[in-house]
Amino acid sequence: MKIVLGLGNPGKKYERTRHNLGFLILDRIAAIHRVAVTRPEFQSLTGSWKLDGKEAWLVKPQTYMNRSGSAVRELFDGAGAKIKDLVVVYDDLDLPFGRLRIRARGGSGGHQGIESILEALGTENFFRVRVGIGRPPPGVEAVDFVLETFSGAEIALLDGILNRGADAVVALLREGPQKTMERFNRAE
Repeated sequence: MKIVLGLGNPGKKYERTRHNLGFLILDRIAAIHRVAVTRPEFQSLTGSWKLDGKEAWLVKPQTYMNRSGSAVRELFDGAGAKIKDLVVVYDDLDLPFGRLRIRARGGSGGHQGIESILEALGTENFFRVRVGIGRPPPGVEAVDFVLETFSGAEIALLDGILNRGADAVVALLREGPQKTMERFNRAE
């Protein structure tokens, strides 16, 4: 079973914020593959489908971002998932807006959601699909920037970014990391 975990904050207040890019990409995958991500379990909303005959779960933790690890720990304990089958999709301040970077492991890079997952799982050996949101402008704190809604210029590009992010996740599940990294880690 493959687990695709999108990071975000629950609730209407955060729906269209930069920090919810992981949720937005999961929503795009769900729409393309007609998956209802509505089943409440493991402190998350989940949905499953068959991708090339194999089970894949879409998971949106309903904890706040900095407590994502508790939902992930509960998911792994309750569903019997394996860390090698985990893909986490999230926003990244250190990448230009819309740029994708796929990695097989690594640290948190200061991302509170990833930090929480690292602590909960005790390993950094899981796949990540990082989606750039860029750095905040001068005088704006990072914590405020990530919780702001997308700017008009960003909204104009968002649909293409969500499609590319969804394509990258599905390619990672189907083709594995090497081909997917070669294809998506390049700037467009």
